[in-house]
Amino acid sequence: MRRGLDHVVHAVRDLDAAADLYRRLGFTVGARNRHPWGTHNHIVQFPGFFIELLTFAEPDKLGTDGFSVLFGAYNRDFIQRGEGLSVLILESKNAVADEDEFRAAGVLATRTMSFEREGKRPDGATVKVGFSLTFAEDRAAPNIHFTTCQQHYPENFWNPAFQRHANSVAGIAGVVAVAQQPERHARFFKIFAGASPTAGGDGFTIETPRGKIDMLTPAAFTRRFGVKAPDVSASPRLAALRFNVADMSVLEALPEQAGIAGVSTGNPTVVGSGDAMGAVLIFEPGTR
Repeated sequence: MRRGLDHVVHAVRDLDAAADLYRRLGFTVGARNRHPWGTHNHIVQFPGFFIELLTFAEPDKLGTDGFSVLFGAYNRDFIQRGEGLSVLILESKNAVADEDEFRAAGVLATRTMSFEREGKRPDGATVKVGFSLTFAEDRAAPNIHFTTCQQHYPENFWNPAFQRHANSVAGIAGVVAVAQQPERHARFFKIFAGASPTAGGDGFTIETPRGKIDMLTPAAFTRRFGVKAPDVSASPRLAALRFNVADMSVLEALPEQAGIAGVSTGNPTVVGSGDAMGAVLIFEPGTR
């Protein structure tokens, strides 16, 4: 089954500062949420996709359950090494079927796990949201966690009011990973995404039902986007998010408004990892 992009975790040391950065860049940022294993987040939502701004805030809540280990402790350790994009999540129609598929392929990290929490609507009403996650593992990429996510109350989570952004971003165009040898990871990504990679001279691309997944060499990443690639000497890394922008002209004033130096404006506009808390944010013309 082909799986589209669902969300990405942007792990940071200072969650308030991350929320402020995204707001200054013209995004609508949701309220602060708390997880029972010690992480806190803010959600930046688009049609069918969201960014989870996340920090590890309450060490005393960390347990030995699967979410504590694979999500809480992993992101705690990730943030200690540096900020950036830590988890890639693809959509799931059936988390149990994902578990069976990943087990058969030898990439299952743990059995499917589920949790629920309360959320807030714009009018302040409390609603229930719930998710089932099935983690897969690329053993050659320990600094990226991979999971699929099945939503159980999607009508309570997705909200068009949260998907309107002052920067005119209309949706996700893709995510970009970097590896010294992308070809070593092509089989895993084929299983995880349920779609075959298209190989290039310096990486590969997977077309998903919602956005593209690119894996490039560090040199190819720098040539394509004009900014430094992350250090991948120890492991491949999630490096960048690519956004579809309805009106590129509204981005012209954002660098100065956000207090960011070294932003390349034009086609596309790129915010480097030094300004975006370990992530590269790429704004491209287009609405699809």
